[in-house]
Formats: sequence, C-alpha cells, structure tokens
Amino acid sequence: MIIQALTWLIPLPPLLAFALIALLTSHYRDVSHWLALIGAGLSWLASMVVFFWAVFTPGLSQISPAFQVPWLPLGGDWLMIGVQVDQLTAVSLFFVAWTVLMIFIYSVGYHNYGQPEGDRDKPGLPPFGTLFRFKRGERKMVASVEPMYSRFFAFISLFAFGMYTLVVSDNLLTLYIGWEIMGLCSYLLIGFWYARESARNAAVKAFMTTRFGDMFMLLGLVVLYSVTGSLNYKDVFSPTVIKLLTASASPLLGLSWAGLIGLLLFMGTVGKSAQFPLHVWLPDAMEGPTPVSAMIHAATMVSAGVYLVIRFFPLISAGWLPGAPINLTMTVMAAIGAFTALFAATIALTQNDIKRVLAYSTISQLGYMIAALGVGAYVAATFHLVMHAFFKALLFLGSGSVIHGIEHGVMHTNEHVDAQDMFNMGGLRHKMPLTFWTFLIGGFALSGFPLITAGFWSKDSILAGAFSSGYWWVFIVLALAALLTAFYTMRLITLIFLGQPRTKAAEHAHESRPVMTVPLAILAFFAVAGGWVGIPANFPLLGGLLPDWFKQFVGGMLVGGEAAEGHSLVPLLTSLVVALGGLLLGWWVYHKQMAGDPDPMQRALGGFYTVLKRKYYIDEFYNWAFIKPAYWLADTLVYKLIDLKILDGILHAIGRFGPWFGRILRGWFDLPVINGAGDMIATGTRRLGADLKPVQSGRIQQYMLIALMVLVVVFFIFYYFFVLA
Repeated sequence: MIIQALTWLIPLPPLLAFALIALLTSHYRDVSHWLALIGAGLSWLASMVVFFWAVFTPGLSQISPAFQVPWLPLGGDWLMIGVQVDQLTAVSLFFVAWTVLMIFIYSVGYHNYGQPEGDRDKPGLPPFGTLFRFKRGERKMVASVEPMYSRFFAFISLFAFGMYTLVVSDNLLTLYIGWEIMGLCSYLLIGFWYARESARNAAVKAFMTTRFGDMFMLLGLVVLYSVTGSLNYKDVFSPTVIKLLTASASPLLGLSWAGLIGLLLFMGTVGKSAQFPLHVWLPDAMEGPTPVSAMIHAATMVSAGVYLVIRFFPLISAGWLPGAPINLTMTVMAAIGAFTALFAATIALTQNDIKRVLAYSTISQLGYMIAALGVGAYVAATFHLVMHAFFKALLFLGSGSVIHGIEHGVMHTNEHVDAQDMFNMGGLRHKMPLTFWTFLIGGFALSGFPLITAGFWSKDSILAGAFSSGYWWVFIVLALAALLTAFYTMRLITLIFLGQPRTKAAEHAHESRPVMTVPLAILAFFAVAGGWVGIPANFPLLGGLLPDWFKQFVGGMLVGGEAAEGHSLVPLLTSLVVALGGLLLGWWVYHKQMAGDPDPMQRALGGFYTVLKRKYYIDEFYNWAFIKPAYWLADTLVYKLIDLKILDGILHAIGRFGPWFGRILRGWFDLPVINGAGDMIATGTRRLGADLKPVQSGRIQQYMLIALMVLVVVFFIFYYFFVLA
C-alpha cells in the first residue's frame, strides 16, 4: 500500500511547483527555480524508491501493484483511474526522473541565473546581454538573465507533471490526459520566445501536427472503450479480451478490432514521436530554449509516443507468435519506423545547425525503436528508449553548453555570427574540455561505438532482433541508417571541437558553469554504464560476465514472448562496421575543414545535396498541398462566401428587416393605436379641464354652497336606501 501511495504522489510535486510559481512567485527568480528543483527532486526521490522496490520484488509481473479510485460516474458504475507499478513503469520512471532532474538543474545556468538584467532585454526574446561595470571600472558585455525566468520553470514543471502522469497511469484515459498536457507544454515552450515569428510558427506547427495524430489516438481510445467497456490495462490486456479483440472483425478494411485499435493508437505515436509523414514539427521545435529541446527529445514528449506503443504491444501484436509472420499493424510499424530511420539520417547529413542535426537524429532513433517493435523486438526497443533518453539529453544539453560558449565569444568580439552554425565553430575541445569529453561520450553512444557505450548495446540488440526475425529489409535499412548516424555524428564532433577555430567567436569561447557541466557528467555516466545491464548472454567473450538484467526484468512482462535473438555474428559484425566505418569516414571528410570552405558533402552529393538541405522539399509540399489550400478555403470559402455573403448577408437582411418592420408597426399600430389612444386621453383630459374651469371661481361662499348641496344630496340618498328601505 505504501508503494501505491508513493506512486500516486510522484507527479504531484512538479504540479504544485507550477501552481506556486504561476500564482505566487513569478517575480522572485530564486524562489521559483528552487520550487521547481525541489519538485523535480521529490519526484526523483519517489521514483527511485519505486524503481528499486520493483527491481528487488520477486514475481513483479504477477503482483503489479495497482491502486484505483472512482473518478467519473457512469450511470450505475464508476470510471476508475489509478496507478500501477510494473517493469515498464519502473524503467520509465528511472530515465524520466534522472533526465528531468538534470535538465532542471542545467536550466538554472542556461538561463544565466545570477547575471544582471539586460537593459535591452524584452520578454519574448532571448537575452541580448548587457554592459556591466566591474569594480576596476572597466565595462564589458556580459550575459544577462532570462527576462521570463520564472515562467520557464513553471512551464517545464507542468511538462514534467504530464510525463509522470502518463508513466504511472494504469489506464489509457489518464495516460491521454498526461499526453495532452505535454502537447500543451510543448506549444508553450517551443514558442517561449514568442516575439520571434519563427518561434510562433514553430509552436503552432508542432501543436497542429501532433493534434492530427492525437485525433486518431482519441478515436482508438473511444473504439477500445466501446468494444471492451474498459480502458484499464489489466482488463484490456487480459487473455480473454485480447482473444475477443483478435477474433472479432471490425467494419474497416477487414481488420480485427485489435488491429484497428492498434493502428489508431499507433497514429498517435506517429504524431507525438515525429515519424514520417508527421515528422516535420520536431526540427522546427528547436526554436525553443535548449533545455526544452532536451525535455522534448529525451525526457518527455517523443519518448511518450514510443512508450505508448510499448505499453500497448500486447494489443498491437495480438494474434502474432514469435517466429510467425507479423500482423498488419506490426508490418506498418516496421515499414514506417525503418523508413523514418533512414530518411531522417539522410537529412541530418547536410544540416549545419547543431540542434537541427540532433533533432533529425532523434527522429531517426525513434524510427529504430518503432521498427524494432514492428518486428517483435520488444525488449530491444525498450532498452534503446531508455539508453537514448540519457545520451540524447546529454547531447542536447551539451549543444546548449557549446552555444553558450560561442555566444560568450560573440559578446567578447562583437562578431555577428550564428552561434548554432557548426561551421562557425571548431577547436572548442581546448576551450571547453568538459563539454567536449561529455559530448564525445554522447556522440559515440549515438553512433553505437562498440562495447564501451550504451548505444552500442541497445542498437546491436535491435539489429539482432531484426536479423533473427527474418525481415532482411528492416535489417538492411536500419544498418544503413546506423552508418549514416555514425557519419553525421562524427561530422558534428569534428566541426565543433576538432581542428582550429573558424571564427573569432570560437577563439574566445569558454567553458560553461558547473551548474551546467555537472549534469553533463552525470548523463555521460549513464550513456556509458547504462549499457552494462543489457549485455546479451550469447555475446562473444563478454556474454555472461554480467547478467542480462534488462531482458530478464522487462521481458518478464510478456506473456507471448518476443522475437528471439539469434546467435549469428552477422548483426554484430554489421554493428561494428557501420559504427566504426561511419565515425572514421566522418572524421576523414571533415578534419581539414577551414574557415570559408564549402561543405564537402556539397561536392560529393552534387544536386542531391540541395534536396537533402531542403529536407526533400516536404515542408514545401505540405505548404502547397495542405497549408495554402487551407488558407484558400479559409479565405475564399469560409470568409468571403460563408462569413461575408451568407452569415453577414443573413445578419444584414435581419438588420434591414428590422427598420422596415419598425416602419410598418409605426404606421399601422404605433401612430393610430398607441399614439391615438394616448392623444385621445390627453384631449379628453384637456376638454374636461376646460369644462370644469368656470366652476373654479375662487369665491369661498360659492364653494361652501356647493359643498352644502352635495351634502344634502348625499343625506337624502343615504336616508332613502338605508332608512326607508
């Protein structure tokens, strides 16, 4: 009971921090970030207690403690919501808690806490810096604190609450609530610097694109409840319900109910995890502050999409058995995931913005996970989700440190260069050694550098799963994507840290503050040591030295099993060749890059370089095929026809009818009836007054005589009716 209560409490500290910052402490920076840090720290502590309890509790699959409360009345019954702790919840809490806490701590330094306020800074724009007078009397340009410092910590606290809610939920409804809270927060944080048009457009793009996927997910939720009468995981994943959903045919395309619901839920993942064709929002999400990028790419948003598919894998894989052909839903997932992995990797080859390269790498790595689930490699996909969170958070926070260093150089030299363009960097390994070594670890983990990085073990398990399942096309596509990943990662590292500085700003860059570099070191530890818990038992030489704990722990959730890993050396040798070959090729192409030199890829790819640079013109295609027609429909059909002609026409007709009808009423009713009656009363009153006027002579004797006569008449009437009668 204690664990269930503690699990209930995990999402609450960030929510409380959000409320307190928004309502009470928005004008106090130090109080605001301490509230956010304490909230994240309390959730981290509770998550670690739950995680280690789950790890050391035997038979967790049979226990899976859950605690429910009635929420909404449903006639004679209640809709129950609650929390549960199983293996997936535990490992998800582990990576979410660590990455969220590191991002929160890092954000204090990233937003220049302790620095003076900028005299030119405005809310909605990044801080420009300010001239600061030192004690010696000299004035220098220094970084200035973020104008909306407290607002930022309020928003990321709400972001963390959404992800924690999603992870601990025992039902699809509260998962969906957490899902949509993160959608709102992504809009708020991507557009955090809202005074920039590009940030506003990116926020709207992210919100609308993910809403498209969420619409299908909501349909899946409704269909699931309509068919099963429940949204609770234990009810939905029970063998009886799974068998019913598999055997019953839906009215759409001959799919079973399990297949239809699985596809609808997967469409939600396509939007949230930026899979083709709904990938276009994620690169533009780099408009937000770098900690936001880390939150979206590692701790929350896109991880939630993969988490959804992993959580509903028993439903998605319904009717499939290991070794048998995969079902339609899994085939769609394998195809979209594999294509996205290669597609995004090719675009990353030509991007110059450090954060955009990492954004496309995220899209590619998420494609890896989706493809792995498509071929049934459930544990491998979950393992890569956890490891990717650590090294991708490390890379994004490292990129923020690099950008900080270059921006310092820009302020020192007054050289106007793009601080995120890798071709304006170079030689930073000497200027920023801590950032360099941690970024190198994260980059090698992303590339799958053999044996010593977590990324190698998680990627190798995916390739092994694809190979052993017999889906060669998935294996080949993922291997090509891994080769390109290693190449563009080494391109990234070489252009930023190796060689000589290519700008004066790079020459004057400096290392970031400890509040930023300590989280990098902690994440770098997980980017290396995290892989040790997933070394396959059949791995040559190293297998068996450490238990394959991750597979034993997470794999215990599966009733039907997953795609078995074979003992072939082909996927292992492929992993070694593509990782080392890609890294070596990337260094060889870019290690002599000098200031002003064109990108070597431009000459190597020729005209195709422009295609990749423009991201296959997909944004332009969407703009032509969807955005412009939508604007045209809104302007021509909705505004000019429906609004101006129909609605305004009706309103104007009503407006014209009113005066006309008023004139009719005035001529036929108001003047002859109302006014006539009023005039008649007034005329009669005047005439009566005129007739009675002579009586008013002003003589008291006359008045007394009339009064006496009236009194006599009244007396005789009274006497006649009451006495004689």
